[in-house]
Amino acid sequence: MEETTHRDIRNPLISRDEKGDDTSNSLPSSSKSQSPEINQVQDEENSPVKQVALTVPTTDDSSLPVLTFRMWVLGTLSCVLLSFLNQFFWYRTEPLSITAISAQIAVVPLGRLMAAKITDRVFLKGTRWEFTLNPGPFNVKEHVLITIFANSGAGSVYAIHIVTVVKAFYKKNITFFVSFMVIITTQVLGFGWAGIFRRYLVEPAAMWWPANLVQVSLFRALHEKEERSKGGVTRTQFFLIAFTCSFAYYVFPGYLFEMLTSLSWICWIFPKSILAQQLGSGLYGLGIGAFGLDWSTISSYLGSPLASPWFATANVAAGFVFVMYVLTPLCYWFNVYKAKTFPIFSDDLFTATGQEYNITAIIDSNFHLDLAAYDREGPLYLSTFFAVTYGVGFAALTATIMHVALFHGREIWEQSMASFQEKTMDIHSRLMRKYTQVPEWWFVCILLVNIALTIFTCEYYKDQLQLPWWGVLLACGIAITFTLPIGIITAITNQD
Repeated sequence: MEETTHRDIRNPLISRDEKGDDTSNSLPSSSKSQSPEINQVQDEENSPVKQVALTVPTTDDSSLPVLTFRMWVLGTLSCVLLSFLNQFFWYRTEPLSITAISAQIAVVPLGRLMAAKITDRVFLKGTRWEFTLNPGPFNVKEHVLITIFANSGAGSVYAIHIVTVVKAFYKKNITFFVSFMVIITTQVLGFGWAGIFRRYLVEPAAMWWPANLVQVSLFRALHEKEERSKGGVTRTQFFLIAFTCSFAYYVFPGYLFEMLTSLSWICWIFPKSILAQQLGSGLYGLGIGAFGLDWSTISSYLGSPLASPWFATANVAAGFVFVMYVLTPLCYWFNVYKAKTFPIFSDDLFTATGQEYNITAIIDSNFHLDLAAYDREGPLYLSTFFAVTYGVGFAALTATIMHVALFHGREIWEQSMASFQEKTMDIHSRLMRKYTQVPEWWFVCILLVNIALTIFTCEYYKDQLQLPWWGVLLACGIAITFTLPIGIITAITNQD
C-alpha cells in the first residue's frame, strides 16, 4: 500500500485520514475535484434512466475503508432489531413497517460517535494481519453496507406464517428447532436465488429499483456538503424539516386520534345501514370513499407510493378500483356462488349456511385431510372479496410471465449470450468491476446446501412438517420460474 504523511498503510481497514478529519472528504461526489484514485464517468455515459442519472453519482473512491469494526457492530445490530420489530408488528391489523431508512438515519450519529471515541491504535502492526478498530471518519461506504444489513432484516419472514398457522389455527405442536430450521433455510435460499439472477436483475441499466433511489438520496444528504442556494434549502435541511414534521404528526393518528387511520364518512352518515357498512367501511367493507391520514396505513402493504413511478402507481390504483369497486360488488349482488350468504369482505372460511368453518374437524393429527369428516362438514366457501383476490392473484402470475417474455424476452436472451460484456452493463456495475466479484458458484453452493437441509428437515421431522422431498423440489422449481419475471417487474415498477 502507498505511504502517507500519517502512517504506513498495510491493511485496507486502515484509513489514510486521521481521526477527526472532515467526513465530507470520504464521500465520492461529482461536485468536487477528483483524485487519481476516483473513477469519473463522463455525463454522456450516464445511466439511461433519468431518475438514476439525477440521483446516483458516477464516481467511486476505492481508498475508503469498508469492512470496519463499527460496520460489523452497527450492521448486525440493525439487522437483528429490524427483523424482530417488523415481525412483531406484522401481526397488527394494519402492519407497521419499519424500513431500513430508519436504521440508515439512526446509525449516522452512532457511527460518528464510534469514530470519535474508539481508539485508533493499530494492532499487530507491521504484520499482514494488522488492523485497527477505528480507521478514520465514518464514511459513506460503511454507511451503505450497514444499510444493506438493515435491508436484510427489514421484511417479515414468510416462513413464520407456517409456524403461526400450525400453532394458532391448527393447535398443533411444532418445536423451536424445527421452526428455526424452516425459517433459516427458506431465508437463506433467497440469497442463493439473488446471486444467480444478479446478472439479469442488478447489472442491466434498465433494472433501476426505484425504492433504492430514496436511500441513495438520503446517503447524499447525510454525507455530502452542499451549498445553500439563495431562498432555498439544502438536502440535509429539507430532510430534517420533513423528519421533524413527520415525527410530530404521527402522535395524532398513532395515539391521540386513532380514527385518523381510516375515515369512513359513508358509515357516519348511515350508521345503521348494512349496505353503507359493506360499501364504506375501511375495516369490514370495500372502503369506498374512505380515506386515511395515517402514513403507516397508506404504506403498510404496497410500500411508499412516493418511491414508485407514476405509471406503476396509476396501474395499481386502476386495478384496485376495478377489483374492489366493480368486480367484487357485482359478484356479491348477483349472488355468484351464494355470495350473499357470507360477508362481502372477510378472509375467514365458511360453511354453506354462512357459519365459520371448523378446519380442525376435517384434518387428523398428521394434518391429512379426513374425507369422511369433510363430507360431514360439507364444502367450504370463501367471501366474495377473498375469492376474487385469489383469482386475480393467480391471473397476475401468468400475466407476469407473459409480460416479461413479450417486453423483456429479447433483453434476457441478449444478456445471457453477452456473458457480462461491458456494453450490456450498467455504468455503476462497470465501476464495480475493478473489485473482485463474489463468484457465482458460491451462490450455487448456498442454494444446493440449503435445499439439502430443507429436504433433510422435512423428511426427518415429517411428523411436524408434512412436506415430502418432492414437494421441496417442486417449490424450488416454482421459485426459479417466477423469481426472474417478478424480479424484473419489481426492479422497474417497485411493485411485486
